[in-house]
Amino acid sequence: MLPIDPSLSIADFDYELPEELIAQTPPATRTDSRLLLVQNDGALQDLNFSALPDLLLPGDLLIFNDTKVIKARLYGQKDSGGRVEALIERIIEPTRALAHVRASKSPRPGTNLVFDGAITCTVLARHDDLFELQFDTDILPVLDKHGNLPLPPYIKHSADQQDETRYQTVYARHPGAVAAPTAGLHFDAALLQRLQDKGIDTAWVTLHVGAGTFQPVRVEKISEHIMHAEWYTVPETTVAAIAATRQRGGRVVAVGTTSVRALESAAQQGGTLDDLRCPVAHSADTQLFITPGYTFRVIDGLITNFHLPQSTLLMLVSALTGRERMQQAYCHAIEQRYRFFSYGDAMFIAPG
Repeated sequence: MLPIDPSLSIADFDYELPEELIAQTPPATRTDSRLLLVQNDGALQDLNFSALPDLLLPGDLLIFNDTKVIKARLYGQKDSGGRVEALIERIIEPTRALAHVRASKSPRPGTNLVFDGAITCTVLARHDDLFELQFDTDILPVLDKHGNLPLPPYIKHSADQQDETRYQTVYARHPGAVAAPTAGLHFDAALLQRLQDKGIDTAWVTLHVGAGTFQPVRVEKISEHIMHAEWYTVPETTVAAIAATRQRGGRVVAVGTTSVRALESAAQQGGTLDDLRCPVAHSADTQLFITPGYTFRVIDGLITNFHLPQSTLLMLVSALTGRERMQQAYCHAIEQRYRFFSYGDAMFIAPG
């Protein structure tokens, strides 16, 4: 992996976004969203997301992140009576988790927290910004019953029944994310069937998106930023699917930046079939930070949403297209009144 260009600054990835373009609710149906096609020569085309199968070729491979968003936010109180809010970041064991905890005073180790009047956990330790919590019962059933869906901070309404359905991909199956892999929100069963009918293959990775995905970059020089960690797995079946795609001359297209990070992280582990540009099957934490100058080893194209100014995700897509081309695409999207962020429209960075 190439070192990060020390000349890159946070200002290189800034843009002005009218607040009214931040999508607060999903479109009527998943495929009603718009799709900005960014072609290899820089040409831009405004389409509907339902046109995606026409932009792919038989033998291409789409790779999706099949993580499932958990109801990670809990409200309660400390044993002293003070109010507390916990956002589960990662479930370590069935009854143990790492969480962001908000309270008037940070709880010390040994403090008991009570959620929804009945669910008790104990603070075991603090690890930087995260608290290690020991629950008195399995965590996932607790979250299913008592938790709240953790919508992104730029969505201003509280999660409702519609959000519980639409802030989740139709293929989500492995619980563990606190934010949705939003590029996948545009796919429904009918579109997946159309892709299959055209001979476009699918494969899966899992990356549990953490709350760090919304954290701003707080340093001026990008090279000084420390990337948050997220757990991922790339299975053997996906590695085999990529190898088969390469052998038949197909293209590998990632659905979402989280799929990119999983695939490219696995490719950093060594032992790849370099002539086929394949990752290795692997499960681990990743802190891979992709910025302009990065050489992609696995993906040829990317389907993605529009990302926050100065965000690490905007840096990732700029690495794939080039910074100037991405700036042009975002200016075009703003001029054409695309909807931005999690419930917003999509972009297809087409393979070369």
